[in-house]
Amino acid sequence: MKILVCISHVPDTTSKINFTEGDTKFDTSGVQFVINPNDEFGLTRAMWFKEKQGATVDVINVGGAETEPTLRKALAIGADSAIRVDTAPTDSFQVAKELANVAKDGNYDLIIAGRESIDYNGGMVPGMLATLLGANFVTNCIGLEIEGDKATAIREIDGGKETLTAALPLVIGGQKGLVEESDLKIPNMRGIMQARKKPLNVVEATQPEKRTEAVKYEKPAPKGAVKLIDPENLDELIDLLHNEAKAL
Repeated sequence: MKILVCISHVPDTTSKINFTEGDTKFDTSGVQFVINPNDEFGLTRAMWFKEKQGATVDVINVGGAETEPTLRKALAIGADSAIRVDTAPTDSFQVAKELANVAKDGNYDLIIAGRESIDYNGGMVPGMLATLLGANFVTNCIGLEIEGDKATAIREIDGGKETLTAALPLVIGGQKGLVEESDLKIPNMRGIMQARKKPLNVVEATQPEKRTEAVKYEKPAPKGAVKLIDPENLDELIDLLHNEAKAL
């Protein structure tokens, strides 16, 4: 079984976020980048298929040379090879199209992507990718088993879970629950050393038409000061909730 895991290069959630050029560009100065958490759950599940079923695992990213440390980390975790499509990701359709162009040539049985990245939270790339490939698609995936050419997937829905079966090839949008957080792999020294010898192939982008464009970014307004109300003064609390907070 051949597996392709899509890896997004995203800012660590502890990073301080700022914008430049009139709030039209993301300021990367001093920002630590990591594997997108939803993608890391998918990569860890792919490693399980590699260990238990002998699958081969490739990882892929659409981005510039600055994303290669993130791909090297994925290789250190256990992926067999990495692919970087050499272009800046600026649009969901563009990213999906570049991924599809590579995936078509790779003849993959299973493609694992995070249901969304934690930077843009678009949640569109996995579904677009499945459509472009003509593959089955399951998003919000929290469980996945493969037996022969059939997959059994569990996905999260409003108020519960849904179990589905689908034929391969399959694209999934994975999330927390696909593996437990305690199962996430931390690269060890042996893995880091092996990653240096594994192939990281850079392919030229096809530069498909972009369907959307970010015009401006805006950070959330700072939270207001906290008002403390004496527990004996319930009338004042009710008045503030009703007239100021508009919560009643």
